[in-house]
Amino acid sequence: MPTYSLALTLAITAPLLAPGYLLLRDAVSTPRAYLTDAAVGLTEAAPRALPQDFFVAVASHVVDGGVVVKVLLVVGLWLAGWGAGRLAEVVVPAAGLGGQFVAATLAVWNPYVAERLLQGHWSLLVGYGCLPWVAVAVLRLRDSGGGTGWAVLFWIAVAGLTPTGLMLAATVALTTCLAPGVGRSRRWCAAISLGAAVVGALPWLVAPMVSGSLSSSQAAGVTDFAARAEPGLGTLGSLAGLGGIWNGQAVPSTRMTLFALLATGVLLAVVVVGLPTAVRRPGARPLLVLAVVAVVAPAVMATGPGLAAVEALVRAVPGLGVLRDAQKWVALAMPGYAVAGAAAVATMARRVPRGATAAVCCLALVAVLPDLAWGVGGKVASVRYPAGWSAAAAVVNADPAPVAVLPQMSMRQFRWAGPAPVLDPLPRWVSAEVLTSGDLNIGGRTVPGEGSRAREVERLVLSGAGADELAAAGVGWVVVEGGSPKLSLPVAYADDDVAVYRVGGDRPAASHRGTMIAAHLAWLAALLAGAAGMTAARRRSAVH
Repeated sequence: MPTYSLALTLAITAPLLAPGYLLLRDAVSTPRAYLTDAAVGLTEAAPRALPQDFFVAVASHVVDGGVVVKVLLVVGLWLAGWGAGRLAEVVVPAAGLGGQFVAATLAVWNPYVAERLLQGHWSLLVGYGCLPWVAVAVLRLRDSGGGTGWAVLFWIAVAGLTPTGLMLAATVALTTCLAPGVGRSRRWCAAISLGAAVVGALPWLVAPMVSGSLSSSQAAGVTDFAARAEPGLGTLGSLAGLGGIWNGQAVPSTRMTLFALLATGVLLAVVVVGLPTAVRRPGARPLLVLAVVAVVAPAVMATGPGLAAVEALVRAVPGLGVLRDAQKWVALAMPGYAVAGAAAVATMARRVPRGATAAVCCLALVAVLPDLAWGVGGKVASVRYPAGWSAAAAVVNADPAPVAVLPQMSMRQFRWAGPAPVLDPLPRWVSAEVLTSGDLNIGGRTVPGEGSRAREVERLVLSGAGADELAAAGVGWVVVEGGSPKLSLPVAYADDDVAVYRVGGDRPAASHRGTMIAAHLAWLAALLAGAAGMTAARRRSAVH
């Protein structure tokens, strides 16, 4: 099963094996990253990328940052397939090896993976890959007590590379605690799951407390980030088929036509055929219920009343801005879908040989999403930075004072990076504070971010403010990406791709860095302790 899952993963990610960097929409990798204030959550923006930025910054001191990100992405998808097969083995053993192959195929080869790859959500896919392993770890505790809480701690910590991943993993863990069993009690399993989740969440729980970074401005984007209906399916049908991401540009070509209807029908047919067998398995029932909720809830959130309720909730509790992108929660359906897909082999066993059923199901799942192969039709591939970017970063790193950057919006397009917009790589490439507003342009409408100071500095720069005025505002450098506009400021470096202007201002470093570093180290300690505990438990088991 690990080999098959890796083969599926490499069939998707093969273009990333070439030299270069993952740079696509929200995915940004650079040769080196630094433990800046932003990397530990001390900014105006909500802590969306913690602790992933911390981890990549630390790891990039040893390995090239582009390699770190690409390896994590490949490992995440590999874990999804391998874990789904393992979950099928635990929950529906009657499905045999054929059922495990179906579960692995369904977990890796589906629209959710394709759309999140195109959106650049590599760290979310790492969390996604941990979900079946979380379910297996909790089921082992509930079933016989033979498992250990270390496995739960480890997998939740790995999923916690991003806040959404941790929330997904914690939800799967708590849901799986409801499965019947004669091992550890439900309360004990729930306590372990919640404890692991709290420790894993410390980086992004502590950040807003010390930086005051949460605001109600995220409510402005609720409608823009709602789940989207695909051709012939409607919102509910799109979500049931594991599609429906808010960004219509981050969608495989086959999902933009009525072929999406056929593809969804095939995926759901595999799941539905296995339901009669799956529902008879006690360990599967909580996961199946969770799958239904994971599909229906985002669909309800995309309705008029649902959008109004979510917007009101985000305004009342700014930290719940994470709910805006409702389709990402469909990931919670994957463990249940994988179990039901595996059970299809057992359901058909009386009429069709298991191997034949498994082969048909696997081939059908791949055939209805052919453009997931080779980097979603070549769209997810390695990108090479122009030499000027390294030179510009070196200039700033020699004197890491705060940086104002143009263009204004968070997303920009580079001729050398392909047709899709990308997040600005500069904040991850320099050891200085880069002022970013977080503003997004979606369908011609600006969704404001939380960076009010950056927005004020941008206005100063665009109004033609001189070096003295910008320095007084705490700006040390102005970087213009893409070659325009030209500014009347002292030039430190310039070429056709990027220009660096020296201003000379500075600003004291943010306070509470020690607190945030400690929060990240707590997450890292949980990760390492979980891994060590799992290893020790396996050795003891092998001895006995």
